[in-house]
Amino acid sequence: MITLKNQYLTVLINEFGAELTSVKDSEGLEYIWQADPNYWKRHAPILFPIVGRLKDNQYEYDGKQYEMTQHGFARDNQFKVESQLPTKVSLVLRPTEETLAKYPFKFELRIIYQLVDHQLKVSLNVINPSQETLLFSIGAHPGFNVPLVKGKGSFEDSFIRVAPKKSYQQIPLKPPYSDPNDPKTLDLTKPLPLNHDLFNSDAIVLDLDRKETTVMLANSQNDHGISLTVENAPYVGIWSPYPKQAPFACIEPWWGLADTVNSDGQLGNKFAINRLEGRHAFAGKYQISFF
Repeated sequence: MITLKNQYLTVLINEFGAELTSVKDSEGLEYIWQADPNYWKRHAPILFPIVGRLKDNQYEYDGKQYEMTQHGFARDNQFKVESQLPTKVSLVLRPTEETLAKYPFKFELRIIYQLVDHQLKVSLNVINPSQETLLFSIGAHPGFNVPLVKGKGSFEDSFIRVAPKKSYQQIPLKPPYSDPNDPKTLDLTKPLPLNHDLFNSDAIVLDLDRKETTVMLANSQNDHGISLTVENAPYVGIWSPYPKQAPFACIEPWWGLADTVNSDGQLGNKFAINRLEGRHAFAGKYQISFF
């Protein structure tokens, strides 16, 4: 387990999956969901090389059929620590025989965590070392305790606030697939009170149009919360498992989406897929402030 620490926060990161597993303040308050398997067995997985689910868990590329389960394989692979400082770490994943059987591309996936005062900066880097175009999606899935302070407020006392304040296009899900041809509008000019029924059709997916956006998760009964700012993500998902009454919520920056309900299964035609030219690099960035 990797530890990053400054005078304000202590951060733990697992080399398995390059997964953020804990953020505690100087008083010991835990912000990150602690993976109770009765609700959800993960903390903050990295989603690569897909976000969400493929139709029938399979796709076709270059005339060959491949199978891959929800959110891809990065979250279930051992990363290697490339460099580590007291407040910064870089972890990398490269292809193996196992990954190539699911995803026939050469890649380097580099996850960088950097602790700066009350903020954790995260960079999701995809490098294409070959001459061929790399097709991929990537995302983060951090879960946060709701409420953060036991005995002070409930899930229903919590709320989401989004900046800029405006109405956002919402991409509906017909679980587990995306339905972008039937968009909705969600008014976020005011805070969105949390309740479990919000997630009866899976995640709330907002189209950010790749513009810098901040999503705050806070509670009216205490002074603690988090704010997550995405710099260049086209989407953010807000999720808590339903119908479970789970005491956490996820704020998820996404560079990609689940297959659409009418997907033809061709990876090259996949909705919201990213194309990375040979010898080029991609960086998806976000930061979380803890208060």
